[in-house]
Amino acid sequence: QVQLVESGGGLAQAGDSLRLSCSISGRTSDIQGMAWFRQTPGKEREFVATLRTADDTTFYSDSVKGRFTIARDRAKNTLYLQMYSLKPEETAVYFCATSHSATHSYGFVRPSTYEYWGQGTQVTVSS
Repeated sequence: QVQLVESGGGLAQAGDSLRLSCSISGRTSDIQGMAWFRQTPGKEREFVATLRTADDTTFYSDSVKGRFTIARDRAKNTLYLQMYSLKPEETAVYFCATSHSATHSYGFVRPSTYEYWGQGTQVTVSS
């Protein structure tokens, strides 16, 4: 089992920055990939960014590339999402997730690739 707990969400103005954290515990030795998704009511969960644990390679959705950074602190077992230049349309619940299978290498944008999820943290960006 893996437990993920997000923090760092809150209220921001358009153009502001926020950093989300995801504390990961439990069966962490076989994590293939870690990711951030976001979701708004009535919509499907949307891929934001992922990090491949083998070599810390990162991938981003086109909408956040250049503004968001995904990174991890191995010693603290914590995943981060640094968000810059936030936009109102990025208001959502942000989730972190872990994948423990080779599927991550080619399916990292799909929520079904990830076996464990946090409870989510709300990010609200006002204009």
